[in-house]
Amino acid sequence: MVVLELEESSLLLDEKLLRFMDQLELLEEKRAALNSLIEQGWFSMSKARYSMGNKRVSALQYASEIEPLVCVHARTLENGEVDFCTERSKQKARDEAGKEARSIEDIGPQEEGVRRRNKPKNDIPEKKEGEEASSEKAPEVTPIRRIIELSAEIATLQTAILNSRQELKQCRKDKPILQEVSATRLEKLTD
Repeated sequence: MVVLELEESSLLLDEKLLRFMDQLELLEEKRAALNSLIEQGWFSMSKARYSMGNKRVSALQYASEIEPLVCVHARTLENGEVDFCTERSKQKARDEAGKEARSIEDIGPQEEGVRRRNKPKNDIPEKKEGEEASSEKAPEVTPIRRIIELSAEIATLQTAILNSRQELKQCRKDKPILQEVSATRLEKLTD
C-alpha cells in the first residue's frame, strides 16, 4: 500500500515533467515562428523604404489617432489558467463629415493593371529551365492577424508553463515527505 502511493507519486511527477518539457518545446517553436514573422515584417518595411524612399514610409504617415483593428482579451479559465484570445474590431474609420474614410490600401493611384518597364534587350539575361520553375513559385503570404494570434498563443503558453513549473516544485517538495512517511510505515510493519 505504501509502496503503491510512492509509485503513484513518482508517476505523477514524471507525467508533469513530461508535460512541462512538451510545453517548453512548443514555446520554443512558437517563438521561432514569431521571430520569423517579425523578421519578415522588418524586411518588408526595408523593401518599401528602398523602393519608395525613407520619407514616404515612416511613422509620419500614421494618423494622429489610431484605432485598433484587433483586440487581445485575457480570461481566467475554471482551473485558474489564463487564456489570451484575439478579436477583430468591426469599427470603420469615418471622417468628420460622417462619410466613410478610405482605407490606407485605397489611397494612391487608382490605375488597374501592371506596368511594364522598357529595358534594352541586351540587359535581359536568359533564364534557364530550373530558374523559371523557382520563380513561378508564389512567395509565402502570411495571414494578416497571424503575428497577433501567435503572440496571444505564446502568452497563454507562458502562463501554462509557469503553472506547470509551480506544480512540479510542489510535487518535488511532497515526494520526500511521502518517502519519509512510507519509510516510517515500513519500520512499524517490520517491528
